[in-house]
Amino acid sequence: MKASKYISMIAVLVLAFGSQVFAQDDDTSWDSLTESQQQVLSRFEQQWGEMDPERRRRLAEGAHRYAGMDREQRAAARERFNTWRELSDEQRDMIRDRFRDFQNLPADERDRIRHNFRRFRDLPPERRQELRERFRDMTPDQRQQLRDRLRDRQQRVRPRATDRPN
Repeated sequence: MKASKYISMIAVLVLAFGSQVFAQDDDTSWDSLTESQQQVLSRFEQQWGEMDPERRRRLAEGAHRYAGMDREQRAAARERFNTWRELSDEQRDMIRDRFRDFQNLPADERDRIRHNFRRFRDLPPERRQELRERFRDMTPDQRQQLRDRLRDRQQRVRPRATDRPN
């Protein structure tokens, strides 16, 4: 009986003071932000203390990156942010899932995907649109066959480290 009283008292103390303890461990208090971070995040100042510590950390990191950007980079970042905000919750979740899947790929596979993306990005806009339309018109089986062919072709040109003989 005595032990359950102690456990109850400990639980009450943890609930009462737990958020203060965690807030002290969190190094993203408003006052700990640089002046440039505070400027970028000024619209969040009133609710900063009530935000989830992980969200505050992410916002502080983003504000730090933003402060180091030139005018052109900032304009591009604002455009990407506006595009993100216009997405539905389902679209955002799908993108997050794909990003997690990408992060879980082996490094050489991520490099291959980045390389192919850069090649695609460097094509003239008309050619990119043509390729998008052709891909969109394919059946799922045709798309998979294309992926397989491209993967095989790339393996022949540049074998992955895991595929090279010892």
